[in-house]
Amino acid sequence: MSSLVSRFPADRDPLRPPPAPGLGRGLAVALVAHVLLVAALSFGVSWRSTTIPAAEAELWAAVPVAAAPKEQLPPEESPPPKPEPKPEPPKPQQPTPQEVQAQRDADIAIAKAKERKLKEEQEQREAEEKKRKLEQQKKDEAEKQERDRKEKEAQAKKDKEKDKAEQADKAKAEKARKDAEARAEQARQENLKRIMGMAGATGAPNATGTAQKSAGPSANYAGRIKARVKPNIVYQDPGGAANPEAEVEVRCSPDGTIIARRILKSSGLPDFDTAVLRALDKTEILPRDTDGTVPRVMILAFKPRE
Repeated sequence: MSSLVSRFPADRDPLRPPPAPGLGRGLAVALVAHVLLVAALSFGVSWRSTTIPAAEAELWAAVPVAAAPKEQLPPEESPPPKPEPKPEPPKPQQPTPQEVQAQRDADIAIAKAKERKLKEEQEQREAEEKKRKLEQQKKDEAEKQERDRKEKEAQAKKDKEKDKAEQADKAKAEKARKDAEARAEQARQENLKRIMGMAGATGAPNATGTAQKSAGPSANYAGRIKARVKPNIVYQDPGGAANPEAEVEVRCSPDGTIIARRILKSSGLPDFDTAVLRALDKTEILPRDTDGTVPRVMILAFKPRE
């Protein structure tokens, strides 16, 4: 403002408006003043410096104009403190292909180890389960065998008791039958004795025969029968030290006719046994004894070499 006042003559009042030669000069001065004011305000705001003391300028105009109230700026707030920048982490170093391959191999090895461990655990669980089932099966089989053994023992005991009772019953029945037969035989013998005594039997009191008188073949009767039968035996002796004997039961009628014959004791030579039977069939009739009788049943013995 002091620069503007110095332009006026000393004899003039600087507070009075100059004579109005024209509006152009006043407008130019006002415009320049406003531009300077705006520049000063902008510069102060941009640098955030202390408030510059306001300067007043008087505007000259041809028509008096009242000045507008001075702008009241709000007190400037102190800017918030800037956060301290965090240190940037160091950039990771790019691994080399060998390190990448080593890491990959390590991951594969770890995965295989985990898989192998899981497999081993699974196999162990399966083995334990199998062992448990096997032990349970053995236990069940042992219990079943024990039950079967006890049942068999109980059944065997029952069967033994039953057999024992049956044998006792059979023994009692057999004893009763034998006793009955013995009594019947005794009664029959007594009847026979009584009858034979009445018929004139000559045997001793303790005799057990049933004939009226005692009789039997003569001493040479067996030799006579063998002499009759032996020529009819057709057999080729194979030789050897052995000379086996064949016993034959012969049944005859009262006149000496052979009505039946059978081997009682084989000689061990089937051909010789057959030859003896054929010889008896061929003989047909046996000779009578010295008393003119022929025994009803006779047992004859023949050897291949006699």
